[in-house]
Amino acid sequence: MQKELIENNPLLKLSFDFSVMILQFCDLLDQQHKYTISRQLFRSGTSIGANSMEAQNAESKADFVHKIKIAAKEADETKYWLALWGMSATTRIQLQSRTS
Repeated sequence: MQKELIENNPLLKLSFDFSVMILQFCDLLDQQHKYTISRQLFRSGTSIGANSMEAQNAESKADFVHKIKIAAKEADETKYWLALWGMSATTRIQLQSRTS
């Protein structure tokens, strides 16, 4: 039932697929010993889909909107962590090229 719900709802499908990509990326970060950013990214990135799923069982329209807004906030936080990682990776590459 849940698989069918996810497959038939574009928001749930996209957020579920995104969560899978976040899990895979966090595994790579863990292999690089980037545990702090991995944990933060894991929490916010997978929370998007969890809150979207929870919104499907909202008790009212206001409750639905509230849960979707939480998912949007988690998406913003996820963008932050990804940008931070990207900036730190770029900085590391620049520093390595200067010392080579």
